[in-house]
Amino acid sequence: MKHYNVLIIGGGAAGFFAAINIAEQHKHLKVAILERGKEVLTKVKVSGGGRCNVTHAEFIPQELTQYYPRGEKELLGPFHTFMTGDTMEWFESRGVALKIEEDGRIFPITNNSQTIIDCFIDEAKKYNVEVLTNQSVTRFQNVKQTWKIITKTDQFSAEKLIVATGSNPKIWSFLEGLGHTIVNPVPSLFTFNIKDDRIKDIPGVVAQDVTVKVIDSNLESSGPLLITHWGMSAPSILKLSAFGALELASKNYKFDIEINFVNQDYDMALSQLKDYKQQFSKKTVVNYAQFNLPKRLWKALVLASSISEDTKWADVNKLQLETLTSQLTQAVFNVDGKSTFKEEFVTAGGIDLKEINFKDYQSKLHNNLYLVGEIINVDAVTGGFNFQNAWTGAFIVAKNLYK
Repeated sequence: MKHYNVLIIGGGAAGFFAAINIAEQHKHLKVAILERGKEVLTKVKVSGGGRCNVTHAEFIPQELTQYYPRGEKELLGPFHTFMTGDTMEWFESRGVALKIEEDGRIFPITNNSQTIIDCFIDEAKKYNVEVLTNQSVTRFQNVKQTWKIITKTDQFSAEKLIVATGSNPKIWSFLEGLGHTIVNPVPSLFTFNIKDDRIKDIPGVVAQDVTVKVIDSNLESSGPLLITHWGMSAPSILKLSAFGALELASKNYKFDIEINFVNQDYDMALSQLKDYKQQFSKKTVVNYAQFNLPKRLWKALVLASSISEDTKWADVNKLQLETLTSQLTQAVFNVDGKSTFKEEFVTAGGIDLKEINFKDYQSKLHNNLYLVGEIINVDAVTGGFNFQNAWTGAFIVAKNLYK
């Protein structure tokens, strides 16, 4: 049986970040990572479309917590200890140059997630962190103040055990056997499947500023909206999916949404259209997009209002104007299912937050058992926030492990 001072289950972002920081601060310790697969950091590789969205340019803890549908209250203290600026400094001090994009997302300047992976691998080697792959854990338990970890091929023991496996049902089951409460996981970041003639032929169109509501609920979000081959995506939809994860799961992902494409109320938009009718009387309605809408989206909404392609503004009747106003401000779409956002799969659910001490991320039920990353019931909207949760938790574990 191999013995380590610290053993980390999970060779992902949180696992590596914890291991490197622990080994750097305590160079005499034997630290190892157990990864069930052949490769480590696979989720880092595909994140951010292969670019790795490291974190987000939000530098005030109270503001940063607003991006976490689950974990907002619990993360306020940890973010005062380690957050966005600290993350940037950590990577840049290790030779990874970062850049902030217009929407606030932060990426390596190389636009390549391999840069982050190489940094982790190099740092792990530098501080003698052992990385053991093909180590699928079958059981772990605490015996006389020592953690015993059994995999399909080996047995290990450790003074301190850190579990950073992400959304792993098998590990959740083990932790449940140790007395922890598991909040049932449901998808948190997903796009909406919508079949509708209005958007069927315009995939790739982006409306920059819309408001989306889930009908018969209090769920609402705003921001860009992307029309896709399967339905709708982009921040306005992804925010709804995150904050409405539990409610939308209870609806079996079948519900209606109302979209305001112009962010004006009905009466204001109708008044604007009446002005256009006077101003552009001799022009064809479909050919001149208004309200800064993309031309293809404007055309689709005009045609959906029973206004033909050759109709001039002067010939638009009262009913057609009112119908177009509804399409612009109150367009209803039926959502029938969901799709994973890119290759990223984030879940709401995991270890109940009441059972974790957020001063050191130690289990309140078991000494020397630490839980970080998506294995706990914390999740965020898209934009680098889930990684920031991983970095923060892992750093705080490392800082407090041997206090």
